[in-house]
Amino acid sequence: MARNESKSSEIADESCIFCLIAHNRDEETTVLKKDKELVCFKDIYPAAPHHYLVIPTEHIISCKSLKRGNIGLVERMANFGKQVLRDQGITDMEDVRLGFHQPPFTSVDHLHLHVLAPASKISTSMDYKFTPGTDRFITEEYLRKRLEKVRPNVCEMIGQFFELK
Repeated sequence: MARNESKSSEIADESCIFCLIAHNRDEETTVLKKDKELVCFKDIYPAAPHHYLVIPTEHIISCKSLKRGNIGLVERMANFGKQVLRDQGITDMEDVRLGFHQPPFTSVDHLHLHVLAPASKISTSMDYKFTPGTDRFITEEYLRKRLEKVRPNVCEMIGQFFELK
């Protein structure tokens, strides 16, 4: 399988720490919220008072592996992260930063959304890693817009055709 393709939602990569976390095989990480598709936990190197990661249970390498059909996944990841913030008592959703690192700036080769709050309190020594609009860090909104411009592949077009009927 090519490196940038999605793998099975089972443990896809035994060497991937995020796969282990997603499938309850890491005893050190406390999961804050989980459903059948997504998992959220604290970042081990927090850059803000609330710094969480939202990952899909399916092993997807990075945001560069995503296709047009993954726009909904990106939206669900963002909503999941915002819900965790609300669960943690964060009410000011204007002072939140949601985004992805792009290769080669990723630390783990498993798609993960950074959820930071309050964004105004991101550590000055870490701010460069989470500056929107850079090649290093793209917002979830930017990623969704970029994916909208991707031409759908044949399978996606067939799926859309049958949804219309």
